[in-house]
Amino acid sequence: MEKMRKNRALLTLVGIIIIVAGIITLTVRNNNSAKNSDTITIGSIGSDVQIWKHIANLPEVKKEHLNIKVKSFTDGVSLNTATAENKIDVNAFQSYAYYVAFNKNNKNEKLAALGTTYLEPMGIYSSKYKRVKDIPNGSTIALADNPANTARGLKLLEKAGLIKLKSDFGSLSGTSAIADNPHNFKFKEIDDTTGPRIMKDNSIAAVLIGNTIALEGKLNVLKDSIYHEEVNQSTKENINILATSERNKDNKKYKKLLKVYHSAKVQKYIKDKFDGTKIQVQKPLSYFAD
Repeated sequence: MEKMRKNRALLTLVGIIIIVAGIITLTVRNNNSAKNSDTITIGSIGSDVQIWKHIANLPEVKKEHLNIKVKSFTDGVSLNTATAENKIDVNAFQSYAYYVAFNKNNKNEKLAALGTTYLEPMGIYSSKYKRVKDIPNGSTIALADNPANTARGLKLLEKAGLIKLKSDFGSLSGTSAIADNPHNFKFKEIDDTTGPRIMKDNSIAAVLIGNTIALEGKLNVLKDSIYHEEVNQSTKENINILATSERNKDNKKYKKLLKVYHSAKVQKYIKDKFDGTKIQVQKPLSYFAD
């Protein structure tokens, strides 16, 4: 009889342990599920990685019940592809023109813009000449080898008075759309991430470099370029955006990122950290259609 009572007590104890363990496991799963549901993986490149890592740790982000994870990439195509395929939730690195070019070349998996962040001026850089008018006739100028940035660079060269473009020049046009090249410049298309290094090449007179890459090369577009873009209607396609996969375009959680990004605290950090080279632009997406 005593032995039976002990066995019953032992079985009861084991049962209680199993029930408690089950409750703990379920609670942990629920907590993890809630946490994962609020986790946003942001893919970025270069200096933008620093910005989003800073944002991820802000109290404002916690108040919005967001958990931001930042993943660094080295090239835009692979980052956009990962985003379009829903392997990355949101990306922060590209201009509106770059985004349009990606969607044009990818019929199946497309991206959607969430909102604007800033304009990083593209600059003309040279280790040999202090002014654009000093670049000799027949010199070679290096441009990015992706359509959006090739077109952007050519428009900047026209703005600087070095070339003339055809009237139907578009956001993805290339050097074949140059109408007049009075200085007989030659153009070399390069991987734009190599821009700062190409500046040291004696065969290159000038290089067009986007600000993200320039910052990685310790260059300040406002101080070190011999000519750079200004913020105006003509450069609106160069404004950077947050992008996600087309299927997530209405995700309210992702749109909260814009609110945090444009907060005064974040903007002060960006201005101080990058010497004013990332110029805040807070516009509706309809701005690009105007």
